[in-house]
Order: sequence, then structure tokens, then C-alpha cells
Amino acid sequence: MLKKIFLSIFAIIGLILTFGSEGAYESTLATGSDDRPPVTLSYVAWDTEIASTHVLGEVLEEEGFNVELVQLDPAIMFSSVASGEVDASISVWAPSTHASYLERYGDQFENLGVHTPGAVTGMVVPEYMDVDSIEDLTDEAGQEIIGIEPGAGVVEQTNAAIEHYDNLSDWSVQASSTGAMLTAFGQAIQNEEEVVITGWSPHWIFLEYDVKYLEDPDGVYGEGEELETIVREGFQEDNPIAYDIIDSFHWEASDMEQVMVYIQDDMSPQAAAEKWVEENPELVSEWTEGVPEE
Repeated sequence: MLKKIFLSIFAIIGLILTFGSEGAYESTLATGSDDRPPVTLSYVAWDTEIASTHVLGEVLEEEGFNVELVQLDPAIMFSSVASGEVDASISVWAPSTHASYLERYGDQFENLGVHTPGAVTGMVVPEYMDVDSIEDLTDEAGQEIIGIEPGAGVVEQTNAAIEHYDNLSDWSVQASSTGAMLTAFGQAIQNEEEVVITGWSPHWIFLEYDVKYLEDPDGVYGEGEELETIVREGFQEDNPIAYDIIDSFHWEASDMEQVMVYIQDDMSPQAAAEKWVEENPELVSEWTEGVPEE
């Protein structure tokens, strides 16, 4: 009961901090078998994390686990795993995006390592804009970069870029929500207007639009990211089968983008996850290899 109360508080605070972004709180509860302990997965309100967490949740559900998905602000996501109120998260971007949270909480949970390589963060603009580098920016887009939720790693990186690059001294980051940023980005592209956003990949926008990252000559955004899995201390002992599945979870950026495309095409995250799992039995079997029957 106490755990449910804490999770409810976390979710409410996360909703407030994400300013009511689309899907700012989702909880999916499936009926599992009595002999398999429930699993709680937390994630942030990014399209990448919505896709990956729902896929992992679907696989765990198919293996008979009672799975709850809780969407939280990044800071609360990390603290909830560190405190043991949440079992796991696959929403960790390292080494740069979530560096401050990893430094603060890294010794309070178990890091299972990389599940998706080749991620990138940076400033993203439409191809039609006549800029190729952060250093090329002058007075475009009203000298404003549209960001996602305050406190998100890519927003912090962009604030650092503004402080670092002299040509951005008059620029600012307008933090909003992921949904609001993507809506504004799509509208600007439709009207062929100048627009700069805080971007990351894998993401469906790189399949939907003709866009590009601005070069970051001084490496403020780092040299690339990897997505990692963290679990609470003691999770392996408490739930060894679920632990092994989560530890085995891995895929490529292209897999994640396919799920995001399904969601963008008006499928629910759960339906998109079910479709991807059905279409990729060989990879899923690698994650569940050795799992005993119920």
C-alpha cells in the first residue's frame, strides 16, 4: 500500500513538472500469474522511451508478469529507482544527457548497461534553413530554441551550448513539453518557417521530415549517447526471471523508430508494442531465452 501511495505521488509531481504534456501519465496494468512478482517500469515522456518501455512491458506481460508503467519527470524517475519505489527503467541516456542524475544517484541502483547504441542529441533544424553549424546561427527563428520539459538533459545541454557559443549570447531556450515542441516544429515546417528545436535520435521526425542536426564543433552535446537500463537494488533477488528478461533487452535504433512510426500513425503505444513484438519473434526470443514456463 505504501509503495502505491509513493508511486501516485511521484506520478502527480511528474505530471506537474512536465506541464501536462501529451501522455504525461500513463499506467498499464496487466493481469499476471500469482507466482511471478509484479514489475514496475518508469519512463520519461519522450517518444523513444514511450516506445521502448511499452515493448518491454508487452514482453514481460506475455511471460506472465503483472506490469505497471509509470511516466515520470526525469529527476523523479531516477530517484524512484534509487529509492526502490520503482523496479527498473530503460530510459537512461548516457553519458551526457542524464549525467547529473547518474552522478547523483548512480551508486543507489544497479546499471545493467547499454540496450540501444547510437543515440544522438543536439539542435535540429529543417533542411531548408541555410545553417549547418551552431556557429552559423545569428538571428534565425527569433533567436529562440524550442525545448522540451524543463530539467530534461537535452534542455540542460542546450542551455550549456548557449552559454558556451558566443554567437548565442542573445538566444534563449523556450522549455515546453515534448508534444508542444513537436507540434510547433511540424507547423513551422509546414509553413517553411525558421525553427530550431532540442532534438534527439532515434526519433520519428527523421523519417517524417527533411531535417538535420546542426554541427557542434566544440562538442557541447558530447560525441553520441547510449541508452541504458537501471534497476533497483535487490531486484535480481526479488524477481530473478523478470530481471533476466530486462537484462537481456537490447535492440537497434531502427527497431525503436519503427515502433514510434506506428504510434505516430495513430496507434496506441500498447497496440504499437504488440504489433512490433508480433513482427519480431526472433529478437524477442533472445530476451526470453531460458525463461521457464508458468
